[in-house]
Amino acid sequence: MDKILVFIPMYNCEKQIKRVLEKIVEKERNWITEVIVVNNRSTDNGEEVVGKIIEENKEKIKIKLIRNNDNYGLGGSHKVAFNYAIKNKFDYVVVLHGDDQGDINDIEEVIKTKEYQKHDCMLGARFAKGAKLIGYSKFRIFGNRVFNTIFSIGLRKKILDLGSGLNMYKVSILNNKYYSKYPDNLTFNCYMLLAAKEYKQDIKFFPITWREEDQVSNVKMASQATNTLKLIITYVFKKKKFLEKEHREKIHENYSGEEIRRII
Repeated sequence: MDKILVFIPMYNCEKQIKRVLEKIVEKERNWITEVIVVNNRSTDNGEEVVGKIIEENKEKIKIKLIRNNDNYGLGGSHKVAFNYAIKNKFDYVVVLHGDDQGDINDIEEVIKTKEYQKHDCMLGARFAKGAKLIGYSKFRIFGNRVFNTIFSIGLRKKILDLGSGLNMYKVSILNNKYYSKYPDNLTFNCYMLLAAKEYKQDIKFFPITWREEDQVSNVKMASQATNTLKLIITYVFKKKKFLEKEHREKIHENYSGEEIRRII
């Protein structure tokens, strides 16, 4: 049986993280070996919420709360989780954002069919056939489709989503930690896509349900669009050794966190 880690990045989403974890524990999910919630120095009461759910379900499922040792950003939290997965010899790591936009049940369908075993990366796609978008504005749908098209042309592969927040990676492809030099910001998933193409990883998109209701987005749309466009243009025209370069604005020697066992 595969050893599967579920990684949930958390940042100021105490209301939403409660729903995310409740969905996980609401029924028996034997395919999950362990869940880690990685708190990126939130300033709300998210840790208290997570701590209570851990205590109430400790006989049912293994959940750990990890607090980043610094504010690493979303990309940096991925690095904390990837390093954890490598160190603890997991076979796969599932990324499920803590803001309750994605649904754990969508990845469970992939697990049941064992489709994930055929690919290096299973990437949730909001714009794949069969996907459902709830509360997502037409403007954002249009913008995402435009960028999906641009990346598809640049990578010469049909890209259905640049980063939905529900993905699954085979840990063996992460062992050399190529992701360490990628930005710690919201473009991290775009770099992972470029790396998948460059390192000939086998990726498969699958349809998901995506909600935008009471979530508070940390995306500044204009700057995010500009950075994403610059990224694909630079990759296409300066591909040689592009992904091996240092792309971080602030360099952290280690991406690590402290397990929080007791909430005071």
